[in-house]
Amino acid sequence: MYIDLPEKRYYKIGEVAKAFGLNASHIRFWEKEFDILKPKKNKKGNRLFTQEDLKNLQLIYHLVKEKGFTLEGAKSKMKENPKNIEGNHDIIMRLEKIKAELINIKNEIS
Repeated sequence: MYIDLPEKRYYKIGEVAKAFGLNASHIRFWEKEFDILKPKKNKKGNRLFTQEDLKNLQLIYHLVKEKGFTLEGAKSKMKENPKNIEGNHDIIMRLEKIKAELINIKNEIS
């Protein structure tokens, strides 16, 4: 899934949840389940997600929602060969971005 968020240093959990089409509670649950998600928290305790957190969330989303892995299956897949998974996921994300841009161009022409 390609998410199109404006470039910022930090994103609030509501922005992240909306971009992924998930509930904020779903994001919080994944945070507890996957130790690669480590959003910062401000003085009020609000989660602030970085670009790296978004990248990790995209990877988790891809494995769980798009590929159909269980949470345990996604965790073990990420541990067994993390570089390969991240590399493949990066390629998929670049292709998704190109696809979105091409669709926008097509819509503008039509």
